[in-house]
Amino acid sequence: MVDMRFLKHPLTLALLAHLAWMTVAVVASEDFLVSFKFLLAKGWYVIVFFFLAGRVFETERDYKKMLWWFFIPLLFTTLVVLARHSASGFSFKEVNYVMGPFYRNHVMYACLLAIFMPFVWIGTYWYKRWSGAWLILVFGIVVLLIGINFAYTRAAYVALVAAIGIYWILRRKWMKYALILTAIVFTLLIALVTHRDNWLEFAPDYTKTVTHTRFDNLLEATTKLQDISTMERVYRWVAASYMIQDHPMKGFGPGNFYFNYKNYTVSSFKTYVSANPERSGIHNYYLMTAVEQGLPGMFLFIALCFITMLYGERIYHQTAVLWRRRMVVSATLCFVLIALLMLMNDFVETDKIGSLFFICLAMLVNLDLQNQSITEKTMVD
Repeated sequence: MVDMRFLKHPLTLALLAHLAWMTVAVVASEDFLVSFKFLLAKGWYVIVFFFLAGRVFETERDYKKMLWWFFIPLLFTTLVVLARHSASGFSFKEVNYVMGPFYRNHVMYACLLAIFMPFVWIGTYWYKRWSGAWLILVFGIVVLLIGINFAYTRAAYVALVAAIGIYWILRRKWMKYALILTAIVFTLLIALVTHRDNWLEFAPDYTKTVTHTRFDNLLEATTKLQDISTMERVYRWVAASYMIQDHPMKGFGPGNFYFNYKNYTVSSFKTYVSANPERSGIHNYYLMTAVEQGLPGMFLFIALCFITMLYGERIYHQTAVLWRRRMVVSATLCFVLIALLMLMNDFVETDKIGSLFFICLAMLVNLDLQNQSITEKTMVD
């Protein structure tokens, strides 16, 4: 049985509110069968990685096990990828090929390494310096950093740098101000882009927006808005804006973006990969939520993310037990990095990063409840 306190926790209630509106969107979906299957898959994620995790992670030993359950396979697959990649001289052109069969692409791989780094970093404080476990974790940090470097993924580089800033914000109790500033910046950015159709100025040159085989060329193309992956995102984001205008409240239904977005695209933003044979998504989970679940669905999901970040900061400063405090840092940093990376990717429904999203939620709920139990016991005594 799930602890009733776990069910009544604000983070759990925020998650359930998100799922409740998703259910409404399924009922009103353009394709009910697709959306219903999506909801079933989502339910499996939540039951296993949130509610079951809420039962599993209770003691310090449980969290240590979690670290090693994730870390050992991650280290192994990273070493295999690096070994395979070295055969081509760490070629940028071959970076996606060497990921198989462990990872879908280099973005998924690099971002997973980046968001799990806080757990590995905190794990080094669990063991005596120069002990076997400590040396393995330090070795793992070096390997993961090398893996991220040769994955040539801009988002992962940003995430590593952002993690330092997020940790500083967490310790300074500035999370609320950081979120307010973020909301203001994105509101102004959206207003600027949409004012008098300014977004048309970002239309790419079709002949110049191509796939690059050298990473330095990719970085240069990014600054000139000629990178094909970035501009293909814009192509889909423009379509998403029209889709949201057409179905602002109920959306098109979970899982239905791909089947509807091409009717809303603007040809001037088209790229060489716009045929989308791999059926990939919108590459912005917040926009994806707005398209498929309407604006209420997007705001409920953003509220879930913001509440989790604020609670993470609060729990961190209320936690006196050292090992719990460290786990709060790991879970909060991991969650915030996933939320940040979702600005450019669709990660919550993926088998690796999506699982960590819900596991971090469950960890924060449990750690908060443990703090409350200590407070209640102190008051009784």
